[in-house]
Amino acid sequence: MDTANPLQQLLLRGLGTTTLVADRLRYVTQEWVSSGRLDSSHASALVDDVLKALRGETPELEQQMGRSLERNRDHILQDLGLASQREVDELRGRIDRLEQQLRQKEREE
Repeated sequence: MDTANPLQQLLLRGLGTTTLVADRLRYVTQEWVSSGRLDSSHASALVDDVLKALRGETPELEQQMGRSLERNRDHILQDLGLASQREVDELRGRIDRLEQQLRQKEREE
């Protein structure tokens, strides 16, 4: 490698980074498949979408990533320790019911 050519160095570093990201993505998706948190066909599609995006082959990157994230949102939220919208809605409903029961008990007393 020509150390005097910064563009060549930058390109090689970019290729190395892309390879590392691809390897890590494959590892993570395989872990999710092994644990049953992700279907293998979704894992393949996710890896393909991200790798195409890294190679610049997907002009509609935002739409594709949105679909991939949508498919895997619950798993991602769970990994981050966050509640899904469905879980929040269920908790709100439970709180509403408990408040109603408490008001009824207070009226009866």
